[in-house]
Amino acid sequence: MVDVLSQNEIDALLAALSSGEMDAEDLKKEETSRKVSVYDFKRAVRFSKDHIRSLTRIHENFARYLTTYFSAQLRTFVQINVVDVEQLPYDEFIRSIPKMTILNIFEAEPLEGRMVLEIHPNVAYAMLDRMLGGQGVAPAKISNLTEIETTVMERIFSRTLDSLQEAWKTIIDIQPRLEALETNPQFMQIVSPNETIALISFSTKIGDTTGMINLCIPHVVIEPIMPRLSVHHWFVSQKKERIPEEVEVLEQRVNKAKLPIVAELGETSITIQEFLSLGVGDVLNLNKPVNEGLKIKIGDKLKFIGSPGSVRDKLAVQVDEIVNEGAVEEYDE
Repeated sequence: MVDVLSQNEIDALLAALSSGEMDAEDLKKEETSRKVSVYDFKRAVRFSKDHIRSLTRIHENFARYLTTYFSAQLRTFVQINVVDVEQLPYDEFIRSIPKMTILNIFEAEPLEGRMVLEIHPNVAYAMLDRMLGGQGVAPAKISNLTEIETTVMERIFSRTLDSLQEAWKTIIDIQPRLEALETNPQFMQIVSPNETIALISFSTKIGDTTGMINLCIPHVVIEPIMPRLSVHHWFVSQKKERIPEEVEVLEQRVNKAKLPIVAELGETSITIQEFLSLGVGDVLNLNKPVNEGLKIKIGDKLKFIGSPGSVRDKLAVQVDEIVNEGAVEEYDE
């Protein structure tokens, strides 16, 4: 962007030129000289700011789904929030995580390639302790997982992928499937070291235990759907009209919905003393004549006027009149 000088800066520049403090030829040479910016080919920029914003929105929803899921499963306070979305080489991600951690390697058809959900040991062991009946406290020393612990963790984190599927539904319908659970990052090579990845970091709090959850998405995996991560796609998808089949299914579900219907005989007011002295055979005078129609309400809305009766030895009410919108006031006392 070109810098715009203020009037004071222009006056100071002209004064310096007129006094000889600055040379006009030097200024021309400075303008014509090439400006070089440093570019690191190992940190290739593959995700635009627009892509990063879209990934942030998607995984903020993912964080909310995870919070709900873990709160229900662990029956304790859980809070998960997105703290950062960045792009970096895969090798840098591997070197940044602990040597002993929980790595959930998964695929998400129809996308080709593998992704990783890395859970910090403090968080993973707190979840495991809570699932096994403990207070949700991480051990002071992290050790290798037993077969039983591995099985429990696989079940916990395989179900988190359902939340990821729900979060990505506005972009693409993916089918995440857990492939393996590793604890050593050196044994996990899903892409080449210099491949650019999107790293989504979540701050996680379970009771008094805190830690990070990192989602690693290689650029090569989501490259085919990168155009869908643009703002234009979000606006177009929001204006998408329902197909006839969806409308028909929606109508069927609405038609099956049950509504409460109440036929009011009338109302009256009595004192507490009168209420306490009520007995069998006492009569309460209502606020309407016997020949006046009954109010029939759907929920709390007046919709019909009817008359009482019986059908096959059961109390019934017959609809005599349909109350149109705006005509409710005619029947209010």
